[in-house]
Order: sequence, then C-alpha cells, then structure tokens
Amino acid sequence: MTETGAERAPLPPPEAGNPLGKSLMALSVPGRSGVRMPESDVPAQPLPPGELLRKDLTLPELSELDVVRYFTRLSQANFSVDTNFYPLGSCSMKYNPKVNEVAASLPGFAAIHPNQEEATVQGALRLMWELQVYLAEITGMAGSSLATLAGAHGELAGVLMVRAYHLANGEAQRKVVLIPDSAHGTNPASAAMAGFRVVTIPSDARGNLDLGAVRQAATPEMAAVMITLPNTLGLFNPAIAEICSIVHEAGGLVYGDGANMNALLGMVKLGALGFDAVHLNLHKTFSTPHGGGGPGAGPVCVGERLLPFLPSPVVERGGGEPAYRLGRPPQTIGAMGGFHGNFGVLVRAYAYIRALGAGGLRQISRDAVVNANYVLASLKDRYHLPYDRTCMHEVVFSARRQKAAGVRALQIAKRLIDYGVHPPTMYFPLIVDEALMIEPTECEGKEALDAFIEVMRRIADEVEETPELVRSAPHHTPVLRLDEAKAARQPDLRWKPET
Repeated sequence: MTETGAERAPLPPPEAGNPLGKSLMALSVPGRSGVRMPESDVPAQPLPPGELLRKDLTLPELSELDVVRYFTRLSQANFSVDTNFYPLGSCSMKYNPKVNEVAASLPGFAAIHPNQEEATVQGALRLMWELQVYLAEITGMAGSSLATLAGAHGELAGVLMVRAYHLANGEAQRKVVLIPDSAHGTNPASAAMAGFRVVTIPSDARGNLDLGAVRQAATPEMAAVMITLPNTLGLFNPAIAEICSIVHEAGGLVYGDGANMNALLGMVKLGALGFDAVHLNLHKTFSTPHGGGGPGAGPVCVGERLLPFLPSPVVERGGGEPAYRLGRPPQTIGAMGGFHGNFGVLVRAYAYIRALGAGGLRQISRDAVVNANYVLASLKDRYHLPYDRTCMHEVVFSARRQKAAGVRALQIAKRLIDYGVHPPTMYFPLIVDEALMIEPTECEGKEALDAFIEVMRRIADEVEETPELVRSAPHHTPVLRLDEAKAARQPDLRWKPET
C-alpha cells in the first residue's frame, strides 16, 4: 500500500436512505395500505371474552412496494460464498456448482418418497450405492454408510462402532478415547456421548501429536484415538503411520475426523495409513450447501473389521430383482436417524465427484494447498505464525502482535466485515493465542487472494496507526456492534412492535 495512515479512511458508508438501518415501524406511514380487502361475505361472529382480546395491535402501515423493497434489500445484505470471499477456517466454505443443484432438483430425485417400494426408486438407490463405493475408494476403506446426517453425527457413529467392536471381542474394559488438544470440540463430545472417557494428548513444538504421550496412553483401557488429518492447525503429521501402528499394537482403533479431507483428495488414502474409520463432511469436502443449520451429511467409511457394524441402512447390489436394495449389516449399531440420510445432499456430492473425476479431485487438493501457502507466505511478516512450516489447506495465524497494541483477533475480524470479507475462524484451535484460522479453499483465484491479503495488511497498518478505528469496527453494516453474550443467551427470535 502506498497511502499513508493519514490519507486512509474507512470504506464509504452505505448510500443515503438505505432502509436496512430502519425498522419496519420506522418506515410506516399512517393510513398507507398494501392491499384492499373485499367486503367479507362471512357473517360476523361473536368476539371472545374481553380479557382475551388485545387492546391494540401495532403493525406497520406500508405499501406492497415498501415491503418488497425492504425485504429485497434485507436479502441482499445476506453474506454468502456466492457473493463474497469466505475464508472460514476448518469449515471449507466452498462454492457449490449450480449443476449440482440442477441434478438434485430432477424430478426422479426430488419428487420421490423414502417409503416407496425399492423397485420404484432403483435410480436413487443406484446413485447411493455408487456414492458408497466412491467414498470408500477415496478414503481407502472397505465400505461406507450414507445414513449419518452430519459430521458430528458421523463421529458419533464412528465411536459407537468402536464400542460395538470391542464389546463383540469381549474387551469391555476399553473405555478410553485419546483426543489431541487441537481437536474439533465435537470429537470429545462424541466420545463422551458414546460412553467413553476422554484423555487429551498434547501437541509438540511443531504442532504434531506428541508421540511420547501417545505411547504412554496406549494402555489396555484404550479403545481408540480420534485424529484429524491434516490437523486443525492445517498441518500434516509425518508420524501418522507410526501413531496408527502404536495404537493398533495396543489393541485400539484409529478414527479419522474427515473435516479436513479437502487437503487430501486423490493424494492420500487414510486406510493405507492405518485408519480404521473416517467420516466425511459432504458439505465441506464435496461442495454441497453449507451453513444455515443444515441439512448436512457425514457418511462413515470403515475398514474390514468394522464393516459388520456400519449404521443401517446401507445400499446393497445383488444379482436378482430389484438390483439395488436397502440392507442391514449383521452387527449394525442400528439406525442413526430417519430413513437413509439427507438424500438431496448425497445427490449433490455424487454430481460433484462425477463431474470432476479422479484427476479433478487431485487438483482440488493441489489448489487448496497452494492457496493456503500463498496466504501464509504473504502475511507471516505482519501476523505471528505460531508454527512456521508448510501448511496444507489452511493456515493458522495469531494476532498476538496486534494484541500487544491493544487490538484483539475479534476486533480484526469485525474490521474485515467493513471490507466485505467474511471473518476467518477465531480463537480456534484453543492452543493458539488470538488464533485467526484462514482457509481460502481451492475455489478462489489469485485476484481474490491478493485482495484479501491487501486488506489484512491494511488492517495490520491500521492497528499500528489508528487502533481505535479497528477496535470500534464494523462501521458500515446495517447492525453494528452486538452484545454477543446476550445474543447467545437471550436471542430475539420474533418481531415485536416498538413501544
């Protein structure tokens, strides 16, 4: 940047008169109406008792055009990956190709019912069977189930299969699951829900799982280790095969949190490394819609020894008629939800895989890794890099330099909103002070990355020259600083008239 601090100014405010900053009541004009109702031809009915009647009903008085403009502008204020850069670390907020939407909306997929006879939905079952095969091949596993409805749901299914496996082998004493200190919070939650005791394994100075701590914890009580690869620091552990070997020698299993598979598609098969099970977030890695509360999908892929325990149903292919049918593995942990998964999400993932092929999947990983390392190299002189090594699909910076100047990671994130960029993940992983976790994904071109890098560097300058500008951000959004603690504990979920 060639501008001096004195010359810089915040982004220009929204255009004058933008009603997003006003409530519907503030736009109301007495006597204005959006619709004329005809005279009622229904005889008047007696009213309820007076104590049940409102004395006043305060509603805004607006024309139809006023209402349309208000809600249209409100919809345009929504942030999405289709409109802006979305570097939300660990979430892989990827663009969803619209052809996937077209495929999922085909009548033969969108208009069927899960209770139909299998003979009438052979196309849908064939798609599910082929997707099961593709996901097993991609992960290097023996088979998969599509029944689980989200990533955390897949985790729960995975540890329930681990428990069922050990109980079937007469090893009920295996009640401990090892989890890295950098893990997603759902990992210990899933293990605890399955009845296991969680033991935290620390990271070493390079951000890898501490080998000595793994060896020490690999006791006869250990049921499994849950590992994210690459980990939530965006780092690949070069000792991963050795860790799997240590766990197996002690009689345990290795569960893979597949949230970060965006870095490994077509490049690494977790089964070949020694993993026994892995879940896949289709809404991350395979570019189906993400966010807004769902739906998601978290299929589980397993090695030979866990195949009998897969959640039901799984789609099987046989020689008779119908060719594809829903089956139940012999020692299944049972159904994890209604019917057989979020089918529309499965269709989108299938379309994505078929459109790209093996070569395209490999290119995803190459581009995701290149993009993340480009951001790393371009910003590490302005933001602290706690683990200064080549990353995979995401990079974790720390705002501790800026914290020393009185500006926190949260305030940097708020300032990014002024520049039209979605904030990265903050304060995670917990082992990094003032963490800023950035995942550009493979979708973004160099121009978008350069613009983001320029904004991050400009904010670093602002912290040094005009820190209050960053501390008080955002400045140009319809809603400014929120009381986040109150919003979480006392959410305002419905419209109420102003009094």
